[in-house]
Amino acid sequence: MKLEPLTREHVPAVLAIEKDLFGREAWTRWMVQSELDEGHHYVAAVEDGELIGYAGLAVVDDTEAWVQNIAVRAADQGRGIGRLLLEDLLAAAGDRTVGLEVASDNPAQHLYAKYGFEIIGVRKRYYQPSGKDALVMLRGRP
Repeated sequence: MKLEPLTREHVPAVLAIEKDLFGREAWTRWMVQSELDEGHHYVAAVEDGELIGYAGLAVVDDTEAWVQNIAVRAADQGRGIGRLLLEDLLAAAGDRTVGLEVASDNPAQHLYAKYGFEIIGVRKRYYQPSGKDALVMLRGRP
């Protein structure tokens, strides 16, 4: 498995993983492509020529960045790929405060806590159409 920059060629595989993991709340082609067009830091986890995971970070300014998404194909979860993707994003963020939103029932929140993220709030009914709450987590806040 290797990490490489996420490109437009990866988009069909990203959409397949999004649909599998997030169903009706999956990102659209336009959403993924606009993130790439904006120049945000996106990384792909590739194994044997196949995309098995991806992650993105939006750098707001010199002090703040936000994790846009981290996703690992269901068949490849539990192998530490999400951890490697998160570590790549944190390295790209440097000394910035990093924030993210995670579904309140998503077990990934425990991984984020291990990397110093703390829950600072809840966005009620953030995810649509499910209406799930999102936990707002920050790391390295001033």
